[in-house]
Amino acid sequence: MIEYTCDQCNTTYPIEGLRYKCDCGQPLQLTKTERVFSIDRMSKDDSTLWRYRGALPISDEKSIISLGEGMTPLVSFDNPMHDHRLKLDFVCPTGSYKDRGAAVLLSKVKELGVQEVVEDSSGNAGAAIAAYSAKAGIDCTIYCPASTSKGKLAQISMYGAKLKLIEGNRAATTQAVLEAAETIYYASHNWNPFFLEGTKTVAFEIAEQLGWEAPDHIICPIGFGSVYMGLHIGFGELHAQGIVTKIPRLLGVQSAACCPVYKAYSENRSQIEGSPQTHETLAEGIVSEAPIRGDTIMGALRETNGAVTTVDEGEIEVGIKALASKGIYVEPTSAVIVRAFDKFVESGIIGAGDVTVSILTGSGLKATDKLMKIA
Repeated sequence: MIEYTCDQCNTTYPIEGLRYKCDCGQPLQLTKTERVFSIDRMSKDDSTLWRYRGALPISDEKSIISLGEGMTPLVSFDNPMHDHRLKLDFVCPTGSYKDRGAAVLLSKVKELGVQEVVEDSSGNAGAAIAAYSAKAGIDCTIYCPASTSKGKLAQISMYGAKLKLIEGNRAATTQAVLEAAETIYYASHNWNPFFLEGTKTVAFEIAEQLGWEAPDHIICPIGFGSVYMGLHIGFGELHAQGIVTKIPRLLGVQSAACCPVYKAYSENRSQIEGSPQTHETLAEGIVSEAPIRGDTIMGALRETNGAVTTVDEGEIEVGIKALASKGIYVEPTSAVIVRAFDKFVESGIIGAGDVTVSILTGSGLKATDKLMKIA
């Protein structure tokens, strides 16, 4: 049995229907009959995230929508002093890690019999939702900021989704989609908890690729926080089952142009307050003035003794070029991890001998127009 539950007021709701938030306005979590996977019974022949089928909340096997997502490479990033590894999640089918969430969410959407969805996105999530909707035969409309990279907009359109461009910032795009979400299923990567059931599989893969061990630290970009929260959920489930002996310290990175999570962390606040974007940033994928699941992000930060830092535009460019010099071509949002790693080392958070994994979230091919300006 699966239900939506509000952590704020403890109200529960059935998962069927158009609801995307609690009546009190808070995002919903999933309360589900315990689903686990056994390492011994895991499908070794399945090279997708569905090898962890037992831990994913899809009941009907025929509803599974897959494009071959998951089991992305984990490679070493040359560093003579530290064991720093890169999880190349940008090699998922649509070019970003958000295929993980889209695969599970659209499988649930199909299982529920939904025929039409809407979503708002700065690009990558919209492309993923559009692609998996196309595979599922579900009508899809994506709302994006007008400033979104042209490559991402072209990708969304090619999948057959209707594209609505919204003038203004990322928050304006979310506001625009909410009217449609009153009557059409809102397949939101930020509001819908089934999306996080997909992103948690990156934790399973990292553990498996390290011989069922957890690294000491994981670094990832944070905007609305879907990969950060997914890592917390995934490693939490592995730890609860005794598969790993520890949960990694989760280290987040934000753009200095918009950094509400960093401000809450650096000011030792328990809650995230809205923080307006101060200027344009190359890292468009992590612009979030007020993360919807702020309490969940802060919970993951506290429970893993995590930390957050920021990078400016010059540091993002340094990261892009450093990765490219090793043959790794990512969009600017992914490249924030390079200087962030350095900062965490300089602050003593990452020590010599520690194993650190950084998540590279999106392909550089999605941001050609922006990258051409700094090449």
